[in-house]
Amino acid sequence: MTTAARPPDSGPPAAEQPRAERARVSDVPGIFRLIQHWAEETGAVLPRTEGEIYESLRDFIVIREGGRVIAAGALHIEWKDLAEVKSLVVEPGVQISGLGRAIVEACLEEAVALELRTVFALTTSPGFFEKLDFKRAAVASFPRKVWNECFRCAKYENCDEVAFSIDLSDRLA
Repeated sequence: MTTAARPPDSGPPAAEQPRAERARVSDVPGIFRLIQHWAEETGAVLPRTEGEIYESLRDFIVIREGGRVIAAGALHIEWKDLAEVKSLVVEPGVQISGLGRAIVEACLEEAVALELRTVFALTTSPGFFEKLDFKRAAVASFPRKVWNECFRCAKYENCDEVAFSIDLSDRLA
């Protein structure tokens, strides 16, 4: 039996891909480490305290390798039909390995299971979300986000993030 050669940039076979799963309390230090790294190095994510991560731990999905958190992201419900993908972080040096995509896809699967119609993200990496079929949106389309969180953000006056959203209506049963 012969098998087709895998393209060199396709990563390990699916069976070897780490699995996205719900975060546990023991994952908080790893999530915190990744968020702080990207908040301090690039400002690509907003910093979070460990306390904030514990408080929203049920929102987080992680990918672990050898027990170490190598990617994380949260699906935060904003309203009855709306959630945000936030704090999406991947271990430095492995950003193009599909881990971020796996986290977002797991968030979208959960959103569908929760019967949420729309998921949005505020990002400094628009190309990433465009590849996942998110469409550019106006931040003003999400007033609950703006008044609940953005208003308190240090970047509020000079925000460099762009809003993207995806309509999940066609995935809802």
